[in-house]
Amino acid sequence: MGWVVLGLIVVVVVWLIMTYNGLVAMRQRVNQAFADIDVQLKQRHDLIPNLVETVKGYASHEKETFDAVIKARNQAQSASGPHDQAVAEQQLTGAVGRLLALGEAYPDLKASANFQQLQQDLGNVEDKLAAARRFFNNAVSEFNAAIQAFPAVFFAPQMGFSPREFFDVGEETRKQIEVAPTVKF
Repeated sequence: MGWVVLGLIVVVVVWLIMTYNGLVAMRQRVNQAFADIDVQLKQRHDLIPNLVETVKGYASHEKETFDAVIKARNQAQSASGPHDQAVAEQQLTGAVGRLLALGEAYPDLKASANFQQLQQDLGNVEDKLAAARRFFNNAVSEFNAAIQAFPAVFFAPQMGFSPREFFDVGEETRKQIEVAPTVKF
């Protein structure tokens, strides 16, 4: 009888250790996925000043648009956490969209090789960013499901595991992201 109880205790302890280690691995996957988003956002933020400077050369009187883009970029860079970053990135996407629209109003700008390359680079970064967001949200979904599933739900909160937020860009931005960016030559 004593061996059976000892065996059950060992099985429960081993199961707890395996469950804990699995939750730790999932949390690390979520953290890594968020770091991947951060890398893509940094690349995006680094491209924007070059884009602004290129457009300034052709449309110097569009100061309000330039100021809005720079302000949105600064807010996006200082945002922290998935929710705040998603909101800031949504505002930045709108500001950059208005900046890119200036290319239609200025034929010389539209024909500029530098502007075309920056548009293409920005489109590539946006594609990578969308993929990183999907990976992050999938990792968050798996993690949240694991900590809310039986029997982990009973001990996960006490061990420091709490649900994570999705990187939600909002309905309007989602519609823009789902449409592939076009680069016109």
